Amino acid sequence: MPLISDWYNKFRNYFSQHYPRVYVFCDNRKSFIKFIFAGGLSGGIDLLLLFIFHSLLKIDIVFSTSLAFILAFLVSFSLQKFWTFRNYHPGQMIQQLSLYLINAFIGLVLNAFFMHLLVNTYNVWYLFAQIIVNLVIAVWNFIIYKFVVFKTNKNETNV
Repeated sequence: MPLISDWYNKFRNYFSQHYPRVYVFCDNRKSFIKFIFAGGLSGGIDLLLLFIFHSLLKIDIVFSTSLAFILAFLVSFSLQKFWTFRNYHPGQMIQQLSLYLINAFIGLVLNAFFMHLLVNTYNVWYLFAQIIVNLVIAVWNFIIYKFVVFKTNKNETNV
C-alpha cells in the first residue's frame, strides 16, 4: 500500500498546485466523486465478468449474469464501505450488507418503474431514459449509503 499512497500523494500535490480551483471543488465533493468512480468500476467489473463467464467460459447466460452480479455487488459494497465512506466498523458489516442488498432491490424496482414511465408513457428513447434513470438512482443511492447504510454515530468517527 505504500506505493499507492505515495502515488496518490504525488498526484494530489500536483493537482492542488497546478489546478487549485478544480482541486478545491473536487476535494469538497470527494465522497460523491469516489461514489461515482466506485460505481462505474463495479459496473465495468460486472460487464467484464459477464463476458468472461458467458462468452469465454460458455456458462449459461442466467447463471453467468447472476454470478457476475453477485461478484460485482461484493466489489461495489467493499469499495463504497471502505473507500468512499471510509467505514471500518466490522461489527456493522452484516447489517450494512443487508441494507445495501435491500437498497439494490429498491433500485431495481425504481429502475423498472421509471423506465416503464419514461419509455411507455412519455415515449422517451430507451437509452436516453436509462441514462436519466441511472442518474436519479445514483443520487438516491448516494443519499441512502451516506445517511443510512454507512452512517456513523455522532460519538464515532470514520478512520
